[in-house]
Amino acid sequence: MFFNYKEAKIAFLILFYFFSITITASLLVFLIHSNSKSVRALKQPKQEEETERGEFSAMTTTMETLIGLVNRIQRACTLLGDYGSAGTASLPTLWESLPSVVVVGGQSSGKSSVLESIVGRDFLPRGSGIVTRRPLVLQLHKTEPGQVEYAEFLHLPNKQFLDFSLVRKEIEDETDKMTGSRQISPVPIHLNIYSPKVVNLTLIDLPGMTKVAVERQPESVVQDIENMVRSYVEQPNCVILAITPANQDIATSDAIKLSRDVDPTGEKTFGVLTKLDLMDRGTNALDVLEGRAYPLQHPWVGIVNRSQDDINRNIDMIAARCREREFFATNLDYRHLAGKMGSEYLAKLLSKHLESVIKARIPGITSLINNSINELESELDYLGRPVAVDAGARLYTILELCRAFDRIFKEHLDGGRPGGDRIYGVFDHQLPSALRKLPFDRHLSLQNVRKVVSEADGYQPHLIAPEQGYRRLIDSALNYFIGPAEASVDAVHFILKELVRRSMVETQELRRFPTLQAEIVRAADEALDRFREDGKKTTLRLVEMESTYLTVDFFRKLPQEVEKGGNPSASNADRYTEGHLRRIGANVSSYVGMVSETLRQSIPKAVVYCQVKEAKRSLLDIFYTQVGKREDNQLAVLLDEDPALMERRQRCARRLELYKSARDEIDSVSWTR
Repeated sequence: MFFNYKEAKIAFLILFYFFSITITASLLVFLIHSNSKSVRALKQPKQEEETERGEFSAMTTTMETLIGLVNRIQRACTLLGDYGSAGTASLPTLWESLPSVVVVGGQSSGKSSVLESIVGRDFLPRGSGIVTRRPLVLQLHKTEPGQVEYAEFLHLPNKQFLDFSLVRKEIEDETDKMTGSRQISPVPIHLNIYSPKVVNLTLIDLPGMTKVAVERQPESVVQDIENMVRSYVEQPNCVILAITPANQDIATSDAIKLSRDVDPTGEKTFGVLTKLDLMDRGTNALDVLEGRAYPLQHPWVGIVNRSQDDINRNIDMIAARCREREFFATNLDYRHLAGKMGSEYLAKLLSKHLESVIKARIPGITSLINNSINELESELDYLGRPVAVDAGARLYTILELCRAFDRIFKEHLDGGRPGGDRIYGVFDHQLPSALRKLPFDRHLSLQNVRKVVSEADGYQPHLIAPEQGYRRLIDSALNYFIGPAEASVDAVHFILKELVRRSMVETQELRRFPTLQAEIVRAADEALDRFREDGKKTTLRLVEMESTYLTVDFFRKLPQEVEKGGNPSASNADRYTEGHLRRIGANVSSYVGMVSETLRQSIPKAVVYCQVKEAKRSLLDIFYTQVGKREDNQLAVLLDEDPALMERRQRCARRLELYKSARDEIDSVSWTR
């Protein structure tokens, strides 16, 4: 066979074309499939990244809100006089429950320089001796990049300080205003700094601890400063920022001594080592910074502050921060720690820790706030609300207070409160006992009956019965009832007066006004005296009525004496016989017993009608009339409160306002994360 080159060439081209189409199609399918997978794969990480970014943003927002929340509550505390145990110890304190970073250190330890490095501004007073003489609550607020930095004091809320040298002067002036030029004060100065160069953070700068008084300061200033510092650092929610210079033996550091005393485990202490650049050549502070010399649960942070020469030459904080970073980056001893050293790192570290502490403490703070609100509201209910100043409101207040007292007084009488039952005891026990003890046995003895009957008839013999003798015996017997009647009136009067005083004590609203109390008691006593006089007159009339007109039917029903001949008479010879006299005494005794039972029932009615009922109905009627005629200044005198009580109410009201505003602040924060 001969090979046909032309035909072979055509066949090869056909096969090549066929395979090219097949490979292209397969490749196209593969690319389409791969592309769809890639799109899905690329799309998913992007969505996850966006989700994570959103979560991070939400978390950051929440944490910034937390520090801002505590900042706002602390400002409210300062405004309303709550700054912990150094303030009003007798009232609940919110300040001590709020997490904060407290800066402590000895004099010349570099405290001020550390704070200025964190802020990035030169704004604190400087000098020798005790410069910081009041706590400085420094709240840093991070703002958007490009915004103007400014400071604002709580006591000057409408004034923004753009020149930070004026901030220093204001701190000095405000300190001198409160303390003079030598003393210290626990009342804090509250300063807010708004800047894009800071982190959200709250710091409390305290006076530097010292061992001796200087500049003509009292000897007590050393102990006073220690007591003030301890009152802050001993709080369970306090984070201690202990400042110690590196060129000083750590064992002699005032800040470390104090933190070891109040925080022996190092759980809430952050150690800061300053003046690393001033250590002797050939030495370093690695044993401290790496936690071998004095271990803490949080890392030590080294700081390089501006030197005094830098301060004198007005080297700004930006340049100082650059030099600090350069120091740690180039120093052979510390460059392996460079990422965890410096004032900028310290600020971020503290901010992050403070955020976590705040979040953990929020439930406890909320519980404290709610409990304190209940306590303060109960206290204000006990103390009473403030009194208005116009005449009409004062008169209305007085009348309402009187009605409150009158209501409690009536509750005692009607049985809603104890005391009224004692009046019933007078009628049920005291009066019957007094009636039983009346000396009728002696009065109606045979000897006395003979004497009275004999004297009553004189020389005339009685014809049928010794009527005059009967009347005299009865009259003299009925006179004995005067004593128990008056005693019942007096006993009820005494009980009513006692109930007035008890009701006065139990009327809580009246405790505030001692002058009004005295006036009401005086008016009530005068009314009760009038009611007693009416009661005595009425009960004595009851006794007199029994004497004035005897019950004739009682004697007509008595068995008559009959002579042997049938005539109802007694012979003159029997006039003084013993049996006859005994019968007379027995008859009089029966009649007196009947009267006694009648008076035992009627005397309580008279007493209740004249005294108890009138006390319920019109105890203060005359007082109401009199007080309605008084001038405004006289009404003001009646409502003149105890100054100590007024001050206590004002403090409680301010503290209640603080707690309610704090509750509103917490409620305004979303706790979804």
